[in-house]
Amino acid sequence: MNTPTLVTLFRIVALPFFFVTFYMPYTWSHGLAVSIFIMAALSDWLDGYLARSLKQHSSFGAFLDPVADKLLVVTAFILVIAKSHMILLALPVAIMIGREITVSALREWMAVSGASGLVAVSYMGKLKTTLQFLALVFLLAFVSHPKSWMFLLGTALLYIAAILTIVSMLGYFKLAWPKLLMAQKESLKESQAMLD
Repeated sequence: MNTPTLVTLFRIVALPFFFVTFYMPYTWSHGLAVSIFIMAALSDWLDGYLARSLKQHSSFGAFLDPVADKLLVVTAFILVIAKSHMILLALPVAIMIGREITVSALREWMAVSGASGLVAVSYMGKLKTTLQFLALVFLLAFVSHPKSWMFLLGTALLYIAAILTIVSMLGYFKLAWPKLLMAQKESLKESQAMLD
């Protein structure tokens, strides 16, 4: 347990406070919920910075960091969709959640195959994550004012992030494709050998 991992754990611990505060019936509660989300989102940058500057890397931290990110983002997505009831937002959210599940499964398979480096986080993936967090800040802050230009800006950023999500996923599959084909050929050979 090191400092970067503690920062990552803060992101997970903040989730129930973020969720409960968002639904509290007070004028200040919504702003506080958005503030908690922003602090949690910034902690994603902070734990990476601390891990590099303090040279405190750990396998547990490497596992926990993407889990904390996905929990935070999915929770925020659910809150925005539940509050807005907008199909316009549901589409990019469905695309992004589907992508996260698909890429996570691909990374797990590549790790088992000993080629996890091929599907390491790319620049495109980092840009997508940044735009995703920015979109969620605007959407969470102005979800009660869906016609405001700030909410529309958040919606536009969400769609751009969804497009980057698809592009980055295709990039990961392009890198992993030779390994996937090789595994398929080996599987066919094994099946043929069993039949023979």
